[in-house]
Amino acid sequence: MTSNPFDPNAILDGIRRWVEIETPTEAPEQVNKLATLVADGYRDLPATTERIAGKDGCGDHLVTRSSWGQEQPGILVLSHLDTVHPMGFIERLKFRTEGDSAFGPGIYDMKGGAYIAFQAFRQLCRNGERPPLGITHIFTSDEEIGSPTSRALIEAEGQRAKYVLVTEPARDGGKVVTGRKGVGRFEVFIKGTPAHAGSRPEDGRSAIRELANVIDTLEALNDPKRGVTVNVGVVRGGTRPNVIAENAYAEVDLRVPSFADADELVARILSLRSRTEGVSVEVTGELNRPPYEKGNAGAALFEHAKRLAADLGFELVDTYTGGGSDGNFTAAHTATLDGLGVDGKGAHTHYEQIYISSIEPRARLLHRLYQTLR
Repeated sequence: MTSNPFDPNAILDGIRRWVEIETPTEAPEQVNKLATLVADGYRDLPATTERIAGKDGCGDHLVTRSSWGQEQPGILVLSHLDTVHPMGFIERLKFRTEGDSAFGPGIYDMKGGAYIAFQAFRQLCRNGERPPLGITHIFTSDEEIGSPTSRALIEAEGQRAKYVLVTEPARDGGKVVTGRKGVGRFEVFIKGTPAHAGSRPEDGRSAIRELANVIDTLEALNDPKRGVTVNVGVVRGGTRPNVIAENAYAEVDLRVPSFADADELVARILSLRSRTEGVSVEVTGELNRPPYEKGNAGAALFEHAKRLAADLGFELVDTYTGGGSDGNFTAAHTATLDGLGVDGKGAHTHYEQIYISSIEPRARLLHRLYQTLR
């Protein structure tokens, strides 16, 4: 056994075992294979493990709870086991180390962070420590597709907790996250009237032309100063170039910094109407993740973590990001600190990597948070 419980090479070996089990969200049997390995890691610890069967094509969720402190609000740790990389991607992005970097699919987002949180809990147990607050760690299977089957679980556990720690990867230079934009997802369905584009165009009503109007309206909602972004990311329509298009379709992504912005923009997108007689526009969708605003409780939690980091010899800086996470579901009612995973770069890419030098300080910070939160 290593004399340093946070030896980065030993921890990296554990991370490697998790990374080498590929876990695309859409491969629940693979996610479940990793969930079994994670659950096995808790067997010799003073903790209970509940496995919640997957549904709707997603894998299982794991809920581990310390044997102490469960009678009062405690610490909730949020991690996800699923990744965006498809099966077989590990042949393209094999686990390897080069200098201070370790590469692999999902290593940065977020198997590295999930593993160091497990390791910090394991070390707490090895030392026989029983801090006043209980620790509940949820490992979910569907975060990368918006957490459709885990959201209710996360919200229920978040409301029971006093603090929420999210092991999403650190941002540039090791920054933790104290705010995220809310995320909305929408589908636009347009129906027109088909006609021959050459001989009888006047009989047709083009769904694609109306889609262009809709896109123009949606693009006009972008407001960089307010931090509002609207992106039409998928479009489809028509059948042949010589047919006036009867149908068109679009998928839309919305990012908003505040609940007030969310209320306004969601209503405006859902109320889109056709500008063309004889063409219908229907919009469905909702706010998928609420905004994660930095409230007083979240700010106090960050300041506590910042002091702990200083004691460990590094400066902790916070940041705000447009990306969503499961922390969006808890921040409105529970002090939440996100981006506590390892530092690195290239989430979702063919060069995804973590910085080995960040493993020990980030694991120690999580360990100290477990020890000191009251």
